[in-house]
Amino acid sequence: MCGITGFLHYNNSRSIDELDFIVKAMAEQIKERGPDDGGQWIDAEYGVALGHRRLSIVDLSPAGHQPMVSACGRYVLVYNGEIYNALDLKTDILKEHRVSFRGNSDTEVLLEGCALWGVANTVKKCIGMFAFALWDRRTNSLTLVRDRMGIKPLYWGWQGQGNDRTFFFGSQLKSFTPHPCWNPKINRSVVTSYLRYGYVPAPRSIYQEMNQLDPGHILTLTQGGEVTLEAYWRLEDYVTQDPTRCDPDQSLDQLETLLKDAVGRRMVADVPLGAFLSGGIDSSLVVSLMQSQSARPIKTFSIGFEQAEYNEAHYAKEIAEHLGTEHTEMYLPVEQAADIIPEIPRWFDEPFADSSQIPTYLVSKMAREHVTVSLSGDGGDELFAGYNRYFYTKQLWNKFSWMPPALKKAMAAGVTAFSEETWDAVGKCMPERLRPKYVGQKAHKFAKIMQSSTEEGLYQALVSQSHNPEKYSLESRENPDWAHLLKRKDFPCLISYMQYLDMKTYLPNDILTKVDRASMAVSLEARVPLLDHRVVEFAAAMPLDLKIRNQKAKWPLRQLLERHVPARLFERPKTGFGIPIHDWLRGRLRDWGEDLLSENSLKDAGMLNPKTVRTLWENYQKGENQEAYALWSMLMLQAWQRHKSLL
Repeated sequence: MCGITGFLHYNNSRSIDELDFIVKAMAEQIKERGPDDGGQWIDAEYGVALGHRRLSIVDLSPAGHQPMVSACGRYVLVYNGEIYNALDLKTDILKEHRVSFRGNSDTEVLLEGCALWGVANTVKKCIGMFAFALWDRRTNSLTLVRDRMGIKPLYWGWQGQGNDRTFFFGSQLKSFTPHPCWNPKINRSVVTSYLRYGYVPAPRSIYQEMNQLDPGHILTLTQGGEVTLEAYWRLEDYVTQDPTRCDPDQSLDQLETLLKDAVGRRMVADVPLGAFLSGGIDSSLVVSLMQSQSARPIKTFSIGFEQAEYNEAHYAKEIAEHLGTEHTEMYLPVEQAADIIPEIPRWFDEPFADSSQIPTYLVSKMAREHVTVSLSGDGGDELFAGYNRYFYTKQLWNKFSWMPPALKKAMAAGVTAFSEETWDAVGKCMPERLRPKYVGQKAHKFAKIMQSSTEEGLYQALVSQSHNPEKYSLESRENPDWAHLLKRKDFPCLISYMQYLDMKTYLPNDILTKVDRASMAVSLEARVPLLDHRVVEFAAAMPLDLKIRNQKAKWPLRQLLERHVPARLFERPKTGFGIPIHDWLRGRLRDWGEDLLSENSLKDAGMLNPKTVRTLWENYQKGENQEAYALWSMLMLQAWQRHKSLL
């Protein structure tokens, strides 16, 4: 894994040494993404500078150094990612073209493939995760590419005015801060969207004129400064096809073969390798398939908390013992996890409020003490309809869509008449094996979402951290972030529509962002075999009644896992990677929150409405509302703004 950055300044008046100094400083900002090596490439005539930081994974020799120039001398590449079929592509290249490869890195294979077949044809052949920039010295054009699912990040955009206008690109926004022309302004409407979702929705960024390159897209910047965007892979081409009907057992066998290949390809590395193991279905299946292909015990890692209600490490340990992995676990007091919160804005250079970022960072940090690469089970819920909201949203809509608004409102008031703590107490009356986590939180969220008038509105309510973000943000209105996506009418059922929305929004903007930033903060490469595009395409073609079967979500993954692990070790209610936000904000983090959400702090930052936010915070401390997650988004925004002002 690596970090890339660079810029193009058309009316360049700086010397080679000045450009080299600037881009080197930019690359240093993301050194944790690549601590092993760094490099720059400059063309002062055209004002082009490419910077790179390298985390050596395959071919640890200097032959993998970047930026890398093609054998023909025409192309220069900076690249972040892994191409898992690089050896196959190398064989194909050598069949068509006599080129002398200098080393064994996938970087060189990608570069020579682009030189031989062109960028679009090459990336269509690639199995992997990647974000790269390619400078064409003949046409003086720059090409940016991002992988199909958005596993690796890539930002781009313009800064400056007139003759000082500069084009930037890079893995993270913070890499641009050393450049003299970097003077971004916060995008106010994005702040409102962030408050709703807890993340910045692509293709926008927190800054005006800066964007995220959409997954599966190619951007070309011509010599004249014209930007064109082209999709080389579209999720829409697969999710809208009629499902492929086949025998369930045959489908399972095909899926297992595909997953085994996807996992096996991601086990290739010249450095120590392991896997995150939460004890859930997805990570357990990944580890099972890894262990089935390894002659030695796979290294597995899990984080546990001393508080029983937030601890699931014992499930992971049982599965590790059954599979015979070399398991490492760490138990922490929940309070100790809170100690890392001040560091969060340093890893996430945009506001980000998924609180599972904390345990994700902790397990990454622990794993990095033993390995350089770790496989993860992310993606299974989106592909195979694993989220509880898929199942329950359909039920809720069927039960409540007919009700008059007044009746819905009255029922919601009845639910919220009891505090979350009261609902939690009621939940404890249920058998432990059947008891869902956070009963009170879910009951109060249910009260809000049941008042939705459309299926689209119901889904949006489910994924919203704040249901009225315009009330709390200053000088901005919420943009229609999903306007460019397919509509409910394009799908045969609500669940398929929700899966599509999650894969286009929540997965790349929340889940994959979290995993990328948390792992890269400790220089750990995280690989996600379930998001191999071949698996994605296969899952998209699978009928919904195979994904949800016998009242159980993720039926194919459960069936495959049971071939390796007894069902009693993993069949239990689905839970998240949770931390006690409620307890923290009213306890050990109360002073921290009071400081960030004080009237003076809110006025100084200038992004949130001091009056409405103060009222929300004060009422929360009195126990008059349960808006912990909305407040967490505001706190992360304020913490990010404070960190940014200190740079």
